[in-house]
Amino acid sequence: QVQLVESGGGLVQAGGSLRLSCAASGRTFSSYAMGWFRQAPGKERDFIAAISWNGGSTDYADYVRGRFNISRDNAENTVYLQMNSLDPEETAVYYCAVGTGWSADRDFYSWGQGTQVTVSS
Repeated sequence: QVQLVESGGGLVQAGGSLRLSCAASGRTFSSYAMGWFRQAPGKERDFIAAISWNGGSTDYADYVRGRFNISRDNAENTVYLQMNSLDPEETAVYYCAVGTGWSADRDFYSWGQGTQVTVSS
């Protein structure tokens, strides 16, 4: 079973950028699709982006497309989320997960513990 550890969260001003990392254990990371999600206090967990096993295909939620970029380095067993032009409404805990596919309608599992992102106005 893959174990995931997110990092890179923190406090950033509105309009700023952050890059999140998700480090995976296990030898089969390169065979999995991966996804990023976020959950704000009192709200449901929302899909952000997903990437195929080789990084060749991606999917984004409309509200981050053009501002966020998902990528992966299979040699480092890591998936990244570059976030630009952040808005205070995007303050949330950000999670990565393993996916059965690389689109929002697929199932995701093996969630990490999350990393807090706080965007100040």
